[in-house]
Amino acid sequence: MDNISIKPVLTRRDMREFLLLPWSIYKKDPYWVPPLLSDLKRKLDPRFNPLLSKGPYRLFLACDSVGRPLSRLLVGVDQMINQAKDKNEGYISLFESCNEKAGILLLNHACEWLQSLEMEVNLVKGPISPTKGDDFRGLLVWGFDSPPVLMNSYNPPEYASYFEKTDFVKDIDLFAYHYNLKKMDTRKTERVVNYAQKRYGFQVNVLNLSQLESELMDIKYIVEKAMPEDWEDLVPPNIEELKAMALQMKDLAIPDLIPIARSIKGEPIGFAVTLPDYNKVLQQLNGRLFPIGWAKFLLNRHRISGARVFILFVIPEFRKKGVSGTIFYHLLLKAKELGFTYGEGSTIGELNMPMRRDAERAGGLHYKTYRIYKKAL
Repeated sequence: MDNISIKPVLTRRDMREFLLLPWSIYKKDPYWVPPLLSDLKRKLDPRFNPLLSKGPYRLFLACDSVGRPLSRLLVGVDQMINQAKDKNEGYISLFESCNEKAGILLLNHACEWLQSLEMEVNLVKGPISPTKGDDFRGLLVWGFDSPPVLMNSYNPPEYASYFEKTDFVKDIDLFAYHYNLKKMDTRKTERVVNYAQKRYGFQVNVLNLSQLESELMDIKYIVEKAMPEDWEDLVPPNIEELKAMALQMKDLAIPDLIPIARSIKGEPIGFAVTLPDYNKVLQQLNGRLFPIGWAKFLLNRHRISGARVFILFVIPEFRKKGVSGTIFYHLLLKAKELGFTYGEGSTIGELNMPMRRDAERAGGLHYKTYRIYKKAL
């Protein structure tokens, strides 16, 4: 490892090397989906990514003796969640590596950097989402035989060994469920849904873009009431964070795939966020929308045949009353109307048994597993 050096990302050239490293790692991998460079660059800008304004962070590159990048990662501390959850943790994100030596060296360096802070960081977790959301979250450890669905991680199988050889251990596994929409029968579900709505008094509508501010406030209300307090790594987002998420998704979202459930009295009680699987198109763009990427996107958009359910929350008072099933049913009908043939529900924590049962009852097949690791410092 003596001929490998580590440097922080400081210049435009450094940032370009950080962004482009995956192209040298996955150039022969048919399942890899190149991310949009403009989107990833925006996620690494604290003006647009609230996580990066919540504490110190660094982007690092490990390079060979002539300066060629071999490995990369983002490492930082979310002081806001540490304070809210009374802990002292750091995080790692966007890890990539050309080989084991560079990967292990950079992971160790990230841990040393966290220990050098005057915050007494005693634990590090990762890979987490670079936005603390559900995009590029965890290492893929099972299910390497198909491309990832939109915003999900993809990596070589050996990455897991790099973490484990650096004394990281499993923190939690996250599951992805596949739905074959061609084979799903909605008739039985329709009867159950109609009964639940009449008995418990609720209805499901789609996101109203003309009243987005009000809709975001309703979503914030649901998340604050529905998010379990024992979720160690998440706190309910504030309205600015929700607006940032909405801005990030505005060009990708279809309002019909973002249902909001409300009681008869108008109280927001549940919602889901579903996006079309644009990865089918992104594979053709090679990371760039310009100069001809938009044309390719528009020409290939009709090939999108699936969607991913990212989030589904129901407030405690309306759980076990058919609300989540009704939301799933609504999404199934809308997806079929759009001509989609498959769906994915992800990512669901292995310990979240109610959501796993809902996913499986709706016809989901567990087909990929993502792992978040932790290491005591």
